[in-house]
Amino acid sequence: MAVQSDASEAAEAAGPYDRAKALGAFKFGDFTFYWITRISAISVLLILGGIILSLIAGALPAIQAFGFSFLTTTRWAPSADPPVLGALGPLYGTLVTSVIAMVVAIPVGLGIAIFLTELCPQWLRRPIGMAVELLAGIPSIIYGMWGFFVLGPFLANYFQPVVIGAFANVPVLNTIFAGPPSYLSLFNAALILAIMVLPFITAISVDVFKTVPPVLKEAAYGVGCTTWEVVRNVVIPYTRVGVIGGVMLALGRALGETMAVTFIIGNAFRINGSVFSPGTTISAAIASEFAESDGLHQSGLILLGLLLFVLTFFVLSAARLMLMRLEQKAGK
Repeated sequence: MAVQSDASEAAEAAGPYDRAKALGAFKFGDFTFYWITRISAISVLLILGGIILSLIAGALPAIQAFGFSFLTTTRWAPSADPPVLGALGPLYGTLVTSVIAMVVAIPVGLGIAIFLTELCPQWLRRPIGMAVELLAGIPSIIYGMWGFFVLGPFLANYFQPVVIGAFANVPVLNTIFAGPPSYLSLFNAALILAIMVLPFITAISVDVFKTVPPVLKEAAYGVGCTTWEVVRNVVIPYTRVGVIGGVMLALGRALGETMAVTFIIGNAFRINGSVFSPGTTISAAIASEFAESDGLHQSGLILLGLLLFVLTFFVLSAARLMLMRLEQKAGK
């Protein structure tokens, strides 16, 4: 009894001191954690601001020299006297290849995701899922080499002649799909981009499709809905915000892809109505010419980079606005 009373008295005497010390340690840990996370968040804004300021500073000579005509001129002649630089060709190529890539990648990516979550046998899900993940892990330069040596010749020899002949007498389409066939073209680059962004759309769609409560799908099947009706009326509406987010992430990747596109697009600073003609994108133009540029030429390339930054920013901002509106409608 005496030993127990002595131990309890010692514990009571040490208790307040230990509690205060523990509370002090907790407060110090919370304080440190708070400032580490805050500094990390602020550093992102500082880095972003630094990138914007450096782009503006580098592009200022080109802005002063060309002004708004930089956006409306198709000619790109940095060796002329005086130099003539126009961003319309790279802008056109960037938008055309990205749009074609998304037109191809969205239905294919969603189709793969729907198959994996609704129709695929269990034993086949893992191999297909791993294949999709491997597509995302392949370096872009490998895609470019494969497109240059394999896909480009295949399309030029077998696919493009058939399409050109099929639409030869169809108004508008005979301009969009005009010949001659080419190993290097906007269409070939767009297909490479579609393959590259496909894993983003598929992986995100699979993840969000898995969040659909099974009871909703079971209820739909219980009233006689087919698999297509369940996907169209239950799965897609329930996950539309996540799907759109994945599509916009893929679009951002397509707008800024460099190496693969540089290999197979042809790097031609001109606008042609045919998607089978060579062209260029903003990122491909910068990659192919920046190392040998100086003076006003280099400033013009930096201005192209600033335009790509602004274009990507507006695309992602528009996507964010769309998602916010969808969330608001869902809340109502």
